[in-house]
Amino acid sequence: MVTLGPHPGNRRSNRRLWLSYAGACALAWCLFVLAGSEFDRGLDPFWLAVYQATTMLWAPMLLGVAVWPLARRLHAGDAGPAATGLAHALAALAFSALWQAGEFAVNATLFGADHAGAVLLAGLLWRSVWGVVVYAAIATAFTAVLQSRAARSAAIAAAQAESALAKAELSAISGKLNPHFLFNTLNTLIALTRKDPAGAEAALLKFASMLRYVLDTKRGAEDRVLLADEIDFLRDYLALEALRLGPRLRVDWQLEERVLADELPPLTLQPLVENSILHAVAPRKGGGCVTITARRNALNHGLDLAVADDGPGCEPEALEPKPGQRRGVGLAALRKRFALDYEGQARLRIHTAPGAGFRVDLFIPQT
Repeated sequence: MVTLGPHPGNRRSNRRLWLSYAGACALAWCLFVLAGSEFDRGLDPFWLAVYQATTMLWAPMLLGVAVWPLARRLHAGDAGPAATGLAHALAALAFSALWQAGEFAVNATLFGADHAGAVLLAGLLWRSVWGVVVYAAIATAFTAVLQSRAARSAAIAAAQAESALAKAELSAISGKLNPHFLFNTLNTLIALTRKDPAGAEAALLKFASMLRYVLDTKRGAEDRVLLADEIDFLRDYLALEALRLGPRLRVDWQLEERVLADELPPLTLQPLVENSILHAVAPRKGGGCVTITARRNALNHGLDLAVADDGPGCEPEALEPKPGQRRGVGLAALRKRFALDYEGQARLRIHTAPGAGFRVDLFIPQT
């Protein structure tokens, strides 16, 4: 059960509730007056109807206010349906008795106890029934309001929990990308240290710059970086890989100058380029070419990115993860990252076939 505390939103809801209750009471009073008026006989029947409506309805209108805390207590309690129904039945009888007691008190004050007693006895049965009916209507309305509030609070709580879960999952995804990249880079540096100490020193400088970039983008899952900074980081990474692969690694940059100030999540392109090197360049004796494209989307002015290679490609079905198989490093994580981070507005599409290379197209909206 959702507990409704003294939240500012609840106070505003209570004001609306009591305004609605006052409006319903005024409407009931007007309808009672209209039902008892006979305008073709002059104003006397009208004033009589006003008097009767006022003396008869003031008690249930005031008693109806007391139904609210009772309905709230029963709604928030853990009593079963039988106990709740019994409590409402007893409350309905008490409501009816208090209504008649209030009317008796007014009549006794205005016309004396004998008249008040006669009026009470004459209408005891039907007014008792009406008391139960009116209580049921008020209690049902208040219970519906409480259930609506509880449902709304539950929906808000669920949305907040889902948002927190998405942010936590997004942070976890980002955390999985970075260590994978660092592990591969360290392996490359170890290999270079054995073969080319001078090249390893130059690579260490680039690695330090790359590490600083990675650490700077570990602040949170919602971080954004400029495409220009992401490209600089990617150039350092590719220069490091070129020390290991030599002329086997060829890179074709197709960048529009106007999109370099666009923003994107950090480490978006590096996992895709790493995939191309891992599957299309490193295994082949002749190496391969990696093409990196960035341009403005002509339709919605977002950022279009693409990473493609001229490698062997694969069947699209082979991209589906299988138990024990580690293929397509970063692709699933990036797809989920965009789904969580951009609420379905970003896109990641893969184009591949045997002998046709591998291409990943990205669309990142810009605000």
